[in-house]
Amino acid sequence: MTRILITSVRGKTGVPLAERLADRDDVEVLGGSSDPSTVTIDGVRPTALSWDDPSGWPAATDGVDAVYVVRPQRPDAPELVADLVAGTPAHTHVVLLSEQDADSFSPDSWQLRTERAVRESGRSWTLLRPSWFMQVFTDARYFRDQVVAGELPLSSRGARVAWIDTRDIAAVAERALLEDGHAGRIYELSGPEAVTLPHAAQLLSSALGRPVAHVELTIEEAVAGMDGFDRQLFVTTFERLHAGVNAGVTDTVERVTGRPARTLQTFLADSSPITSSA
Repeated sequence: MTRILITSVRGKTGVPLAERLADRDDVEVLGGSSDPSTVTIDGVRPTALSWDDPSGWPAATDGVDAVYVVRPQRPDAPELVADLVAGTPAHTHVVLLSEQDADSFSPDSWQLRTERAVRESGRSWTLLRPSWFMQVFTDARYFRDQVVAGELPLSSRGARVAWIDTRDIAAVAERALLEDGHAGRIYELSGPEAVTLPHAAQLLSSALGRPVAHVELTIEEAVAGMDGFDRQLFVTTFERLHAGVNAGVTDTVERVTGRPARTLQTFLADSSPITSSA
């Protein structure tokens, strides 16, 4: 029996990964959350794990064979990830969720320092670097409500995005956590096509059955109301989008899992959080 810990098990990639692993008879799934009472996925053992409380980490990592680490979006992520991984058994395989084309950041960026925390940990590792998640269209914390209201407000300057379904990320993560041959690999992950935001709005219109228009924002408009680290994080995110960083298309999902990544059109066609709101 392989024991796997998932940090942020209720997150966009944590949920589909936990569901996939829980369907297996050879895996024990520990679902890490700052509030274990909210972990309700069948077959997943709720496990206390908070980035703000390192005292609980030894119990969470005890006896694990692999850990899926969702990088915390905070400036001390390199130190936190390094400390968490250091507490795992020496044979533990670590799969880190990073972001697309992280090598384009400066070497001293927190993003690359977080990756180095895993690569230099003494544990075997795999890095996942996905493009933007398709789920931002169906999540009320992002654009779902605006989309349902007929608008997609995003700053793009005409750039394309190779959107990826988090279920495809989870499928790659499952292979990396359980199979041989993935140690030391860096996987750039994307959907099978890169589309402009106006094209994405057209696909959303078709899924909803009524018009959705892309509304071009400036970066300042997009980050209005934010401050501190969160503001800088989103400014950098949009600058990278404008520079075309998120337009890169790879076939990694198909190479690793044996099936092609979902298209945005396919994802939207079966996305009940949008279509049920139509």
